[in-house]
Amino acid sequence: MLTRLSLRLRLFLFFCLVAAGGAGLAAGALYFGWVRAEPTLPTGPFVTAFVVFAFLNTGLAVVIWLLFDENVAKPINTLAANLRMRAHSGVEGELDVDAARYLGDLAPAAQAVSHTLSSSVMDTASAVAHKTARLQAEAERLTALLTEIPVATIMVNERMGIVLYDGQAADILSGIAPPRLKAPLVDYFYAADLGRAKSTLNQMGGEVAFDLRDKDATTTFIAKLKPLDGAGYMLLIDMPEVPLKPEAARPLVYDFDLLNAGDGVDMQDTALSELCFVAFDSETTGLSTDKDDVVQLGAVRVLNGRIVEGEVLDSYVDPGRPIPPASTAVHRVSDAHVVGAPDFATAGRALHGFCHDAVLVAHNAPFDLAFLRRAEGGMGVTWDHPVLDTVLLSAIVFGTTEEHTLDALCDRLEIIIPSELRHTALGDAQVTAEALVKLIPLLEGKGLRRLSDVIAESKKHGRLLQDLN
Repeated sequence: MLTRLSLRLRLFLFFCLVAAGGAGLAAGALYFGWVRAEPTLPTGPFVTAFVVFAFLNTGLAVVIWLLFDENVAKPINTLAANLRMRAHSGVEGELDVDAARYLGDLAPAAQAVSHTLSSSVMDTASAVAHKTARLQAEAERLTALLTEIPVATIMVNERMGIVLYDGQAADILSGIAPPRLKAPLVDYFYAADLGRAKSTLNQMGGEVAFDLRDKDATTTFIAKLKPLDGAGYMLLIDMPEVPLKPEAARPLVYDFDLLNAGDGVDMQDTALSELCFVAFDSETTGLSTDKDDVVQLGAVRVLNGRIVEGEVLDSYVDPGRPIPPASTAVHRVSDAHVVGAPDFATAGRALHGFCHDAVLVAHNAPFDLAFLRRAEGGMGVTWDHPVLDTVLLSAIVFGTTEEHTLDALCDRLEIIIPSELRHTALGDAQVTAEALVKLIPLLEGKGLRRLSDVIAESKKHGRLLQDLN
């Protein structure tokens, strides 16, 4: 039972026990003296002596506990968090040896171990970076080649979930719904067309040419479905339009781990590193969730512990009212930016589609979610996704006494926020996603491996959000 409590709470209970034990011993000693005194001796002085001693004893225990908490417990927690960052998130900043000056040789010893391990890791990282650069160059050449071919390419697994798509496929998909890895093809195309093509392919083999309609059956594409060696299929869609120029092409978006992805399971029992997250942020006309409105939405997808490059949502939103100059001074969104932008109901529906089957992540999530849930009726959707808040995740990893603003968290995790992107919806969503990617292994290092574990632990720190809002 005690092992589930934090170190600081255990130390607090220890000093409570010391204070109670001291008071108990004093009470026993006074009682022992009183029963052996003259029968006519009044009890008042004994009671007074006990009360005075108990008060002074408790005060002394509290003072010693405060000193111990500040100079021993907090530095131990900070040291442990710093070591976890180096072990799991690649953060290489110096350990704060001065803060742990009362821990003897523990901090210098941890610093020495950290430097030794970092040297070994850097050598390995250098070799990996060299190979990664070569693979990246090959991927860029492949992207340029595919762009010159007037065919959109989509790879799917056995369950018809998207594993890969190229820039031209992204253009087709985005005309229907936001492109998303792991999304089922039926989110974009007519299910009956896909079902018939797959059935024919399984019967005849080879490849199947067929007419493929979008999910609303309003646009028809000429397509081919081909089986892949091993598992999955390749969907090729003719592009009658002039192909994109190589320099304007979007890179390939893919995650080959999805080829072997199993059937959907309960998110709550899924490992954090296997979930799909959407880090999002909003900019508004003010700080009132009841009276103000959204002027910008941004979102970034995180899949299997990695940010999916190219899968972002970035949209101005017409609030239907003038944007106060004081708000523009913060997020730099003016009335001119939102002219012709979608209203919040339209932008919110697009975000909802982008977040399908994902866990929502935000910094101070209650603020952003309040606007979305207030407009559920107009959007015609329900925001019932599981939610993680990086304020609470920071508190779990680094302790409640640390500062948990987005800037402080990014500084701690060595995430750089370009000044021109700070307080923009997409910029803040991007750094929130980067923070999440670094926090996941730190949470797993504390034994919080499933979504349900993290949500349960987050509830213990809910007071932070109440104070923040």
